[in-house]
Amino acid sequence: MTNESLKKTPLTDVHRELGAKMVPFAGYDMPVLYSSTMEEHMAVRESVGLFDVSHMGEFFVTGPDAEAYLQKITCNDVSKLSDGQVHYSAMLYPAGTPVDDLLVYRFHREKYMLCVNAANRAKDLAWAQKHVTGNVDVQDRSDEYTQIAIQGRNARATLQPLTEVKLEDINYYWFVEGKVDGVPAILSRTGYTGEDGFEIYFRPDPAPRIWKKLMESGARFDVKPCGLAARNTLRLEAKMALYGNDIDQTTNILEAGLSWICKLKKGDFIGRDALLKIKEEGLARKLVGFEVTGRGIAREHYPVYVDGRQVSDVTSGTYSPYLKKNIGLCYLPVASTEVGTSFQIEIRGKMVDAVVVETPFYKRDV
Repeated sequence: MTNESLKKTPLTDVHRELGAKMVPFAGYDMPVLYSSTMEEHMAVRESVGLFDVSHMGEFFVTGPDAEAYLQKITCNDVSKLSDGQVHYSAMLYPAGTPVDDLLVYRFHREKYMLCVNAANRAKDLAWAQKHVTGNVDVQDRSDEYTQIAIQGRNARATLQPLTEVKLEDINYYWFVEGKVDGVPAILSRTGYTGEDGFEIYFRPDPAPRIWKKLMESGARFDVKPCGLAARNTLRLEAKMALYGNDIDQTTNILEAGLSWICKLKKGDFIGRDALLKIKEEGLARKLVGFEVTGRGIAREHYPVYVDGRQVSDVTSGTYSPYLKKNIGLCYLPVASTEVGTSFQIEIRGKMVDAVVVETPFYKRDV
């Protein structure tokens, strides 16, 4: 895509003014980094960073049958959500593989918001609307929202001066409606970095002003604007799946280690029958975390070998700025998934040793 055909977020011009390196991502002109991946990554781990995630999709599901509809189309148990609560879930194909992973926000029994991956927005909407039953309305309102993520141990102190909402009262995976710098907003506490943090959703026009005020508020903590590269290294250290890499329509949700979001006992949902069969027959492979013990960084698509036989490819791999190790994810046969099991990865034509390790690679002190 040309720069002219790429969509802009409400903050694109701000990123360019800050000197960000811009790249095409999910049809958008997005910042991949501002200074360096290392600096931005460590800012989030040690203090606070800001991310423009306005490219993400926001679907609103409303109507008397909204809960029943979401119970059918997603694998987690929507009936367990309280007003103001969020959970991680997925829409599945009948084979038990993900259409997309997403967040479900419950405003009340007849109003929900789905936050979906930007690259899957059109596909997700078509799937969601195709499976509407009962008195339900599904609307894509993504273009009505800017989304900024404030991540890191100083995220709350950075955001608090801009809102009268008591951020300390928002528990992890909960949200409230309030105002940020006088603008009506949704304020949630989820995150995709492994750190504490908040997301704010609000109308696009005041986005540059609010971004600037967040930067000013966070200046005392040396806040950094952060791009897609740091977002990726942060989420990998926390072993958070990336659609298109670690999960897609070829990987069932159980082998991906996401059985905890599949509530098989809640009743029927799309993909349930396949998952019950897979569970009964047993998994053939699992997604594992690994550390490269030889020399080299194992990048996406690098071949993975067990006993000299290629069994898969690396799904995600990078140098970990915090752990200062070369880490990654890949699928291995179940018999080779125990922590401490050795295998090999082909890196630039050479066979390099790796070992299965416990995940998440990084877990913050609570």
